[in-house]
Amino acid sequence: MRTARSISSPSICSPHQLNSSSWVPSDRSDPLTGILLAALIAAVWLASLLVALQQPLQQMGLAELMGLVLIRTLSQTGLFIIAHDAMHGSLLPALPRWNCRIGAVALLLYAGLSFRRCQRNHLSHHRHSETAADPDYHRPGQPQIHLWYGAFMGRYLSAWQLLRLGLIWLGVTAAASMTHPLAGVNVVSFCIIPLVLSSLQLFVVGTWLPHRCASPAEVAVTPRSLPMHPVVSLAACYHFGYHFEHHKFPYTPWFRLPLMRDCNNSV
Repeated sequence: MRTARSISSPSICSPHQLNSSSWVPSDRSDPLTGILLAALIAAVWLASLLVALQQPLQQMGLAELMGLVLIRTLSQTGLFIIAHDAMHGSLLPALPRWNCRIGAVALLLYAGLSFRRCQRNHLSHHRHSETAADPDYHRPGQPQIHLWYGAFMGRYLSAWQLLRLGLIWLGVTAAASMTHPLAGVNVVSFCIIPLVLSSLQLFVVGTWLPHRCASPAEVAVTPRSLPMHPVVSLAACYHFGYHFEHHKFPYTPWFRLPLMRDCNNSV
């Protein structure tokens, strides 16, 4: 039994759809808080990148190395969260063009991804959750996590996007090599590895755990929310684990999902 079908969101970035009748701002949006948090995430991402690219790895202790990778991973995931709110129109609901522009920049910095493609797939996920038309769901008969993850990534990445991402990394390496001869190692350690970890974080917490069934015979209410304290939920994946609430209230920005969960639990 799957009870949490989503409210459909309009496609908000096509020019012919940018009008008052198609733009549906969230009554739960908080644009000032959202933009301030987005700016904070972007600042941490940029500052940690600049620090990471200038750090000789041989001079770093294990704890320092792991801590910097963790910060890079969490801030990398934060870029996707910014774009995700933009996909639902809750980042800047009164300024749809800027909402989409910021989302597009966030996805470009995240992994060279196309905002239009990601938005189209994500809104399709909400409209057709856990069906054959859901781009985030596993292929029929292939619920294993590694197969699901591979199919999930394949629907969002294209050869052109991988090429663009590779060119971005080459550009970063070339720029960093002007001050650090082993910059390529730093790019792998603090750009590529955090991106892979971030994609796993988003997939496991935001897709696999909320939407999976433990067994074919299980009668599940999905998508489910993960039973986590808000502090743990924030660290796990910016409250993506409160997935039932996200599907029920898709316009609600990420930082308000704990409030929606409290409301659900009190009913």
